[in-house]
Amino acid sequence: MRTLVLHLFVTAGLVACGGGGGSVSGDGQSGTGDGATGATGSNGNPDGACSAGIPARGMPADVSHPTTVVGTGTAASCTASALSAAVSNGGVITFACGDAPITIAVTATLELPIGKDTVIDGGGKVTLDGGGAVSILRYEGPNFQASETKVTLQHIAFAHGKIAGSQPIPTAPAPCSQGFNDGEGGAVFVRDANLTVIDALFTDNTAAPLGPDVAGGAIRMVGSKHGAMIVGSTFRNNAASNGAAIGCLFSELDVYNSLVESNTATGHDANNDDATMCSVINNNQHEIGSGGNGGALYSDGVSTADNPVNVVLCGDKIVNNAAGTNAFGGGLFFTSNNFGGDLTIADTVMNGNTGGHWTNAQTGSVMNAGTAVGTNAHSITITSSTLQGL
Repeated sequence: MRTLVLHLFVTAGLVACGGGGGSVSGDGQSGTGDGATGATGSNGNPDGACSAGIPARGMPADVSHPTTVVGTGTAASCTASALSAAVSNGGVITFACGDAPITIAVTATLELPIGKDTVIDGGGKVTLDGGGAVSILRYEGPNFQASETKVTLQHIAFAHGKIAGSQPIPTAPAPCSQGFNDGEGGAVFVRDANLTVIDALFTDNTAAPLGPDVAGGAIRMVGSKHGAMIVGSTFRNNAASNGAAIGCLFSELDVYNSLVESNTATGHDANNDDATMCSVINNNQHEIGSGGNGGALYSDGVSTADNPVNVVLCGDKIVNNAAGTNAFGGGLFFTSNNFGGDLTIADTVMNGNTGGHWTNAQTGSVMNAGTAVGTNAHSITITSSTLQGL
């Protein structure tokens, strides 16, 4: 990652002097959103949709034959302990908590079973609330980009999840990196599984506030074979050092018909490897900068034919998000370390996002993705979208 980040300081200046324009037309705001109304509200982009439609993987899972039903028909029966038991067993999980919306207080992180497909369907009525004290849901596989295991979260809300860093970076004066090496995924953390999120709401979730690499105020994906598919969902008021809404490492990120607004990357000064500015070693590098990249969305990693790490944004509204001070990508930070990953933006609006920006593409005609994006990509395609700065 560090080698490619060097381009931030070089190409950002080039973009400011005027790069080639992208293929941009229309307002990207035809059709209707993909959300449902319930406890989670009306989720997704209220003003537009992906004209190409949603891939099969983004369709809701069948929950007509659940493995476990949490609750027996009343709110009082839907306890945190019943939910924990259901999650630890995996399979298809639904809820019977009565007709009214319900919030279940999660006081200990729910651990998903390794190697077992799990679907959690809140029926549009269930909010899982971390109380500003715990991360809500975790899948931590033992491998990296190897598992076919699927985790599906649909018609559900995640609020006030929090994870704090517990592994501080070795003490050194700035510009050496400050903060933490851990504390990722305020609401959801997934390593070596494949995540689908449909009609979900993520609000006020937080991850470690400072660190060059920690990410994912709402969702953190690490080493996923097929990555994250997000459909018709809303991310609002989430925060992390990087990737305030979603932070992906070596994981594909595809976001459809979703609303990502008012999220904040709380780190600063981006990151780099520079022995002339920092003599202290962290993560086998002379790290400088303490994050702040990706006010809304963040993706980093090598992309290969077997394990592609691309970013697809279609039918989204990404507005009023903020990268950190002296950091990049208020709407999207995407650095493909080997320039193997492609960036596709269609039917999408990005406005009101703040932070530095740059565009560096190896091929194609689009050499400017606007002022809300910082990217090193193989190629960039922009169609029927309104992107700030273009």
